[in-house]
Amino acid sequence: MKTSLGARTIIVPTPVWVIAVYDETGRPNAMTASWAGVCCSQPPCLAVSLRKATYTYGCLVARRAFTVHVPRADQVVQADYLGTASGRDVDKLAVAGLTAVPSTLVDAPLIAEFPLVLECRLLHTFELGLHTQFIGEILDVKAEPEVLDERGLPDPLRVAPMTYAPEVRRYYGIGAELGQAKRLGAALSRSGKERLH
Repeated sequence: MKTSLGARTIIVPTPVWVIAVYDETGRPNAMTASWAGVCCSQPPCLAVSLRKATYTYGCLVARRAFTVHVPRADQVVQADYLGTASGRDVDKLAVAGLTAVPSTLVDAPLIAEFPLVLECRLLHTFELGLHTQFIGEILDVKAEPEVLDERGLPDPLRVAPMTYAPEVRRYYGIGAELGQAKRLGAALSRSGKERLH
């Protein structure tokens, strides 16, 4: 029998994404967010939920654009800092030793040091309660060449992203590959069909 933990945001893992925006003066700002994920294939979209209290929230609403970065596990210190300091008080990118460069597609900065970035224009906004969910249409994905596999796609082991466990406030790296999707379950699919006949 499973133990009830109540109605809480206990889901492990969550992603560690860095959301970057420009503020009203054009200064780059970034924050770490974990209430996030892919939400649509066509058009390609992702969702990220932010609290109105964050500095990034107002910037994103005003600029209607943002970028999403996937930091490497060895960038955990910078990612954690970006999620704890406020852009109202300090130039977080400067403190973290990170470099902002302009996007040519959206009104938001790219952070040069992170290996994978998605450039998004704001498509929809949903008020959910404590958080507001922003749906961003992905206009482009940019990756450092060294994280791409032989097909030109991001290799998770080369990107080396991290994950977050919210309830215990801990970061984790990812583990080894487990196998090919849509193939591992093939034996069970065949077995199920055989039982029907």
